[in-house]
Amino acid sequence: MKVAVLQFPGSNCDQDALHGIQSLGVAADYVWHQEASLAGFEAVFVPGGFSYGDYLRCGAIAARSPIMAAVAEFAEAGGPVIGVCNGFQVLCEAGLLPGGLLLNRDQKFLCQGVWLKPESRLGFWMEGVDRLVRVPIAHGEGRYVCDAETLARLNGEGRVAFRYCDAEGRVTEEANVNGSMDSIAGVLNEKGNVLGMMPHPERALDDLLGGSDGRLLLSALVRVRA
Repeated sequence: MKVAVLQFPGSNCDQDALHGIQSLGVAADYVWHQEASLAGFEAVFVPGGFSYGDYLRCGAIAARSPIMAAVAEFAEAGGPVIGVCNGFQVLCEAGLLPGGLLLNRDQKFLCQGVWLKPESRLGFWMEGVDRLVRVPIAHGEGRYVCDAETLARLNGEGRVAFRYCDAEGRVTEEANVNGSMDSIAGVLNEKGNVLGMMPHPERALDDLLGGSDGRLLLSALVRVRA
């Protein structure tokens, strides 16, 4: 198993992703956005940051980078893909996931820990996530939105991966810190092999740094390798 950590101009969580994956005992390496191949890699991590400065829409320019054509082909073949924060935005802009991300409800950048309630058992990303997890967020445009038909399909097909909740697992307006539609914090594609989420599991891998719940999710890479 070797994971490709994509790098766009403006990525700033790529080092967190690389270090986090390697701390699980999984090999990983950077792939520059102008590359056109994922040969030699068995999974893809699209990290957070401000790709291309988010000058058009968050992730919109990065979604047109050459490497994303390879990611689309990789995902279509069933390869594991995860996009976190800006990476989630990129996956939505590239059409690999439905919906989009808008300014947070209060139009303020949010940097804090949040509780997440796993809502799906679709695909390998969710297999080991059987309890509430607490991980950090750091975004200004993380409010997930989609049309009513898409929302009904996501719920009906079990493709809502996570919802914002409180420490008791209650999905409330207060717990929905950025105002996302239906409190959605992450979604899956139809096959369950592509996951996009705004919270950062790669920043929650060590209790010394505030928590290790991110391991519960990213350990999917270890299971896939096995």
